[in-house]
Amino acid sequence: MPKVLPGQTDLYALTDSRLSLDRSVEDVVRALLGAGIRIVQYREKRLSPARMLDECRLLRRLTENAGACFIIDDHVDIAMIVGADGVHIGQEDLPLVDVRRLVGPDMIIGVSTHAPEQAVTAVRNGADYIGVGPIFATQTKEDVVAPVGFAYLDWVAQNIELPFVAIGGIKEHNIADVARHGAKCCALVSELVGAKDIGRKVASVRRAMHEGA
Repeated sequence: MPKVLPGQTDLYALTDSRLSLDRSVEDVVRALLGAGIRIVQYREKRLSPARMLDECRLLRRLTENAGACFIIDDHVDIAMIVGADGVHIGQEDLPLVDVRRLVGPDMIIGVSTHAPEQAVTAVRNGADYIGVGPIFATQTKEDVVAPVGFAYLDWVAQNIELPFVAIGGIKEHNIADVARHGAKCCALVSELVGAKDIGRKVASVRRAMHEGA
């Protein structure tokens, strides 16, 4: 089972069917994997559990064949059913310690954090990586907290040894600045899944990020 963590790859892609230009999640993820994306998170907020399970079964096969890491947002049960590599939880989801009891020692658990105390708690409770953000304002997630800007990202880069991924409003035009503040892995949603040519967009985003590294 692949164990690619944010510290081991530069781009982390999240799905969103609302932004995918009417393309299926299969087509979008195939394009992402073909462009060299090695972490894919399934994040769909408005689909039925049955639909999500069907899509996750499909994406598990695609990511496994590509040697990529497959993470499911929020839905611990679906992650366990399909044998995902990991699950990502937020501050309002099931507590990390309880998720660990459910999934066992081998599944990757990522935790969204927005402040230093949340990062410290995630590390103490055994997270495998943390999300840091939202760096900028974003409309791809409902009930999102206010942007944390670069101050929190700087703090994490200087104080947390755990792998982390910067997220929230990151685009081709600002990803170099995010990298300059210590992010070695950046998560993107609309910039990738909403691109007409996903392969070309991944390549251009990757170049832009490395300019700031």
